[in-house]
Amino acid sequence: MTAAKTTAKKTKTAGKTAAKAGSGKILIIVESPSKARTIGKYLGSRYRVIASVGHVRDLPKSKLGIDIENDFEPQYIAIRGKGDLIKELREEAEKASKVYLATDPDREGEAISWHLAHLLKLDPASPCRIEFNEITKDTIKEAVKHPRSINLDLVDAQQARRVLDRLVGYEISPLLWRKVRRGLSAGRVQSAALKMICDRERLIEAFVPEEYWNIVAEFKKGRRFSARLHDYKGRKLTVRTGEQSDKIIDELKKGEFVVASVTEKERLGRPFPPFTTSSLQQEAGNRLNFNARKTMMIAQQLYEGVDIKGRGSTGLITYLRTDSVRISDVAKAAAADFIKDHYGAAYTAKNVYTNKKKDIQDAHEAIRPAVIDLVPEDIKDSLTSDQYKLYQLIWTRFIASQMKAARYNSVQALIKNGDYGFHAAGSELLFDGYRRVYRPSGDELDKMLPKLTEGETLEPEKLTGEQAFTQPPARFTEASLVKELEEKNIGRPSTYAPIVSTLTERKYVSREKKALKPTDLGNVVNEMMEEHFKDIVDAGFTAGMEDKLDEVELGAERWKDVIRSFYGPFAAELKAADKAIEKVVVEDRPAGENCEICGRPMVIKSGRFGEFIACSGYPECKNTKPIVKTVGVKCPDCGKDIIVRRSKKGKVFYGCSGFPKCDRVFWYKPVNRKCPKCGQLLLERKLRGKNFVCSNPDCGYTE
Repeated sequence: MTAAKTTAKKTKTAGKTAAKAGSGKILIIVESPSKARTIGKYLGSRYRVIASVGHVRDLPKSKLGIDIENDFEPQYIAIRGKGDLIKELREEAEKASKVYLATDPDREGEAISWHLAHLLKLDPASPCRIEFNEITKDTIKEAVKHPRSINLDLVDAQQARRVLDRLVGYEISPLLWRKVRRGLSAGRVQSAALKMICDRERLIEAFVPEEYWNIVAEFKKGRRFSARLHDYKGRKLTVRTGEQSDKIIDELKKGEFVVASVTEKERLGRPFPPFTTSSLQQEAGNRLNFNARKTMMIAQQLYEGVDIKGRGSTGLITYLRTDSVRISDVAKAAAADFIKDHYGAAYTAKNVYTNKKKDIQDAHEAIRPAVIDLVPEDIKDSLTSDQYKLYQLIWTRFIASQMKAARYNSVQALIKNGDYGFHAAGSELLFDGYRRVYRPSGDELDKMLPKLTEGETLEPEKLTGEQAFTQPPARFTEASLVKELEEKNIGRPSTYAPIVSTLTERKYVSREKKALKPTDLGNVVNEMMEEHFKDIVDAGFTAGMEDKLDEVELGAERWKDVIRSFYGPFAAELKAADKAIEKVVVEDRPAGENCEICGRPMVIKSGRFGEFIACSGYPECKNTKPIVKTVGVKCPDCGKDIIVRRSKKGKVFYGCSGFPKCDRVFWYKPVNRKCPKCGQLLLERKLRGKNFVCSNPDCGYTE
């Protein structure tokens, strides 16, 4: 019997269920205060809606918290600091006529409901659980009418993931502390992602660029167009050197360009499906420059409810953690009506989108607007700049997904010069379809070719050879890493957001603009993991584990069987690694200066809040100082440089390098421009579509 089902049996005998008779209000427990406010507004005075503020029980932080000898039984405890809240929840449950647990509709949410049921002595088998995919009045009222029991298979799937991740993290991390340095960590998904980034860097370093030449002919027939050399005697041709290019161009100049064939056909550009969690993170990264964590944070706000003028707190999107592209019939009908009314019947369509893996991924709808009539532009004043951008992205993607395909007239021309074949292509938009509301990032239309007829001779205006070199594979950005993780079935959308944050916080990966590059420390840790924990970093093994967790959710696998099959080989690897791994020294980088106290060289070290300069004579000499980064702006009070600084809690701010004599500080980055209104410095701050604000709080100037 599983841990969840054992608890269910124990709590059932306690005789206290969610549907208690009583004269009190109906208590509904959700996860967040903003969600509680929105739902409370919809349900009225008969209901009391309060928030658990996330998890109430978890594994202890101070120890492993898993009884390995007792079949991996988790040792859950109440989360520190939640004592008063748990007391309040118990008191409210005691007074209530019924208790409904309305946590998020996924594994994590189901587990929170199960933990709440344990603390409140509710029977998990009783109809104490309600769920909904969107926070709208009708949906909430309907959900309350159809409570169900807690899904213990879903709970067990979450427990399996939690225990797996705890075993990996808490067993390998101490080894890294002993062998490399304190503060390091390993993780089941984190380590696999780090290996992908390191593998990509190896490919880049090993890459040897190869020279090639593009030969391009430019013509003019009404409008200018170009054709590129493609083949010789019908076989694809690659020009390797400048000498070869010059020779071919000389031959071409002696011949003539004749249109050999023109192929014209209509093609369709089909709309994209509505967003899943992963595709939303990718598109928000590419289009809005949001990282995954920021995307999820803002999406959570839109889901739980935003105060809309004239409507109060309103949930704007459906649940944000989903692998599904499915849309409900009600949402399809509402979208069809909206499209017909605003764009015309010619734009309506009956598009069908399917998932690769139906059983698990189809549990929820795709991410879509909860109320289609709430057009982004109409509620812009009620949203922050970032909320508006993300809501507009979700709204337009969904509306476009329900529209007709775009139609293009596509033309391909083959232009011959002796045995050499040139290709030219062009297209024009015949019907914009879904593009009326949504154009994906990087999407550009080709220019249309002029009217060409077979057999006609063309006179080139220019014939050039352009040198080029093959390019190494690009480093991962956060968006492309998320895409790769999804394609390889590593982790789940809810786990993607923290991965890069963890890798950068641990100094395993650095960011170069948007690209992710492994650090020396990251390479050391990855090499150690590759050698001693091959399964943990192997994408195939990690993906297989995800499939097993899905099987647990479907009731086809027992969660402790999954843990047992994993832990045996893992424990053997752990023991062997502890013996085999020698102490690794990660060399500090020279700072290029000597200590002003003892004269020894200063080095650059990594600390909790980033890099700093310290004396290489530590611990005899404990001299340290920050790495000074200027922003190219002088202090308006004393004229010294403004530098990047950090508070004791690690928050970045900008202060005068003359501190403590000059204590001028800014919480946003100053720029070397003055306010046209009052003459004070301008600060970089994105606020409701504005990019700069005046540093003078009494001025109010923005632009």
